[in-house]
Amino acid sequence: MVGSRVVDEAAARGHQVTAVNRAGSAQVRPNVTPRAADITDSGVAAALAAEHDVVVSAIGPSREPGGDPSAFAETLAQLATDVRAARLVVVGGAGSLQVAPGVRLVDTAEFPEVHKVEALAAAESMATLQQLDAVGEWTYLSPAPVIAPGERTGSYVLGEDSPVGVTISAEDFAVALVDEIEQPAHTGRRFTVAN
Repeated sequence: MVGSRVVDEAAARGHQVTAVNRAGSAQVRPNVTPRAADITDSGVAAALAAEHDVVVSAIGPSREPGGDPSAFAETLAQLATDVRAARLVVVGGAGSLQVAPGVRLVDTAEFPEVHKVEALAAAESMATLQQLDAVGEWTYLSPAPVIAPGERTGSYVLGEDSPVGVTISAEDFAVALVDEIEQPAHTGRRFTVAN
């Protein structure tokens, strides 16, 4: 949902985008080159970083039956190491946002149980990324607690570690992410956006 909208937003602004997924399935259009690759392969990731200024990671914890969501922190740490020749911008989760001092959104009673395992894995991945030493520039963007397809308004509210609203459209999330690529303001840290 998010990755394709980031591709659309970046391409619409004239950026040359390589859209990578395992199937190489991306709509052929101006400024977009589809590429079949496994970004978790260290050699592939390093080669892509060498060819690009920015790598956007829109991968997340496993949702596959029998998959291990907790392995995502290690996957993201390895990716950050592999792509250190480029800036890394991570599409993160909202669960790690602080709703009160020392209280994460994922730890509240209202957090949907169905999303808890994935949210905890994403929160662990952000904590792991923050502790890495031998990586290049990175930014972690958390959406508002509810992100869904919607309207591209081109406007959003910025925050740091706490929610600044309840919802964000996937389209406006992509706007914020590409804005950060064009004018970095959150290098080496997380930020959040909401409508």
